[in-house]
Amino acid sequence: MFVDTYALRGAGDRLEILVLRRSGNGGGRCPGSWETIHGTIEPGETPVQASLRELREETGLVPEKFYNLSRTEAFYQHRTDELALIPVFAAFVGAAAAVRVSREHDRAEWLPARAAAQRFAWPRERRAVDDILSIVGGGDAGLLEDVLRVS
Repeated sequence: MFVDTYALRGAGDRLEILVLRRSGNGGGRCPGSWETIHGTIEPGETPVQASLRELREETGLVPEKFYNLSRTEAFYQHRTDELALIPVFAAFVGAAAAVRVSREHDRAEWLPARAAAQRFAWPRERRAVDDILSIVGGGDAGLLEDVLRVS
């Protein structure tokens, strides 16, 4: 299983989404493509724990508010003949929070939501922007308060 985590800042008309460009370091997948924070759930980890860990590892960010987007994406991995499930989360960070990209990425940009949707390489990420705008775009819906106390 995997997780997708959207780093957000601002709200309403000023909402911005972080987009990351895949680097060519280490022969990783799809160099040059733009994506959100994405990673695997490690053994013994919950999806929430994996989302917070991936956010920290890939960007150095820690959320002020954290949301479950109430969506799960799925895709078929033909090489392993498995169905991959991806719970989706949104992490609001402070306006001044500094992004530190990992080796997986070589560039990060904050973009208005619709511009981020156009930049994302994968259809599932473009679809998630609609949920971000309708569910958490104002910055105050469905907070997973217990998550922030545990992490």
